[in-house]
Amino acid sequence: MIILATLQISFRSECLKREVTFSALLPGDQPEEFQTSARAGQPLRAIYLLHGYSGSHNDWMNFTRIRELSDRYHIAVFMPAGENQFYLDDENREEYFGEYIGKELVDFTRRLFPLSTEREDTFIGGLSMGGYGAIRNGLKYGQQFGRIIALSSALIPYKVANIPPDYKDGIASYKYYTSVFGDLSQLLGSDKDPERLALDLKENGLKPPKIYMACGTEDFLLDVNRRFHAFLEQEQIGHAYVESGGAHTWDFWDKYIEAALQWVEEDSASI
Repeated sequence: MIILATLQISFRSECLKREVTFSALLPGDQPEEFQTSARAGQPLRAIYLLHGYSGSHNDWMNFTRIRELSDRYHIAVFMPAGENQFYLDDENREEYFGEYIGKELVDFTRRLFPLSTEREDTFIGGLSMGGYGAIRNGLKYGQQFGRIIALSSALIPYKVANIPPDYKDGIASYKYYTSVFGDLSQLLGSDKDPERLALDLKENGLKPPKIYMACGTEDFLLDVNRRFHAFLEQEQIGHAYVESGGAHTWDFWDKYIEAALQWVEEDSASI
């Protein structure tokens, strides 16, 4: 028996200086005979789940079983729009997607719904562009998030740093990457570089969020996922890394968002 609220919510974002819309899933309290979660009746855990390039805030609900998983794991799911901006701040346009995702949306949803305010109950996740956004903002706002779920992550700072002006890769060009990431000659080592953000947390004595990464062995982003995994191992930053057969597809992401939430459940129980 599923008692679940599916919502589409609009509000004025101060970070983006306009109205924004996000989708939400809220598992409700269930009759005692149907309760399967030990957390029933407690403040809800929450995950902020980010879509990929050219997607929308409806993608996770349209193409995965996230409704079922929200109910099964008794977790609120909030799905904002990233608008092909990689969930990054654009200082020139004064549109702060990173701050919107990493702070404003979290604060807003906590005021609106009965969510836990504890770091260990607050997660960020995503696929492809949203996988990068989850890693970057999960680390940038590391005091906010206890866990990061990153599927087929578009960790493209590795690929586009220092590219020439005539660069094109079949998805976008130098002009696009410059508009999103800024000066590409300064990208590595900036706050858009997940390695730099992870090192900053360690240097400041803060424990980075635990990270779950998964990527298919036929995925065109496998190389950058392996590279970030190797970095996390070298720096002894707690994470789980999974490779299995699969490409850059919803079949893969539907399977591994379930596996990631199961990882969260088992990891939480072991604390």
